[in-house]
Amino acid sequence: MKTSRRNMMKSAAKTAAVAAGAALVAGNAQAQAQARLEKRNPTVPPPAPGAPPAPRAMYSGAVAYGNMVFLSGVGYHQPGTIEDHTKGVIADLEKTLIASGSSLQKCLKVNVYLNDLKDYDRMNAVYRSYDWGAVPPVRTTVAPAAGIPGNSLLEIDVIAYI
Repeated sequence: MKTSRRNMMKSAAKTAAVAAGAALVAGNAQAQAQARLEKRNPTVPPPAPGAPPAPRAMYSGAVAYGNMVFLSGVGYHQPGTIEDHTKGVIADLEKTLIASGSSLQKCLKVNVYLNDLKDYDRMNAVYRSYDWGAVPPVRTTVAPAAGIPGNSLLEIDVIAYI
């Protein structure tokens, strides 16, 4: 009897330890999942402790939520051709995506806003020269009636995963 009672006590203790460990892991997993679901700007470091708050921005250049990253529209505000503007914009987008833990190959949705729809073919020639992955992102291309702010010939925004 003593042997079986002792084994039963050991077994119960092991079961309790396993259950406590599982609860700790589940709680930690839940905390990690919650942290992944918080909206954050992945390209801006948090302020230093005790630092004054940053001025309130109108919008974020990049926002991550879970394993998704959303990039604001990027324009190219320098003189040049549509090819120059397309290369400059995609280079800026790629830099921000990499800083966010993503890449062009992880883009899911791309919106292209052209100042002039006549630039569509020339923009496409440059756009196609980039590696968007085995499955390219879905894309919408439009020419807003009022044009692109800041004298850019195009603006592009993306949604990607991390």
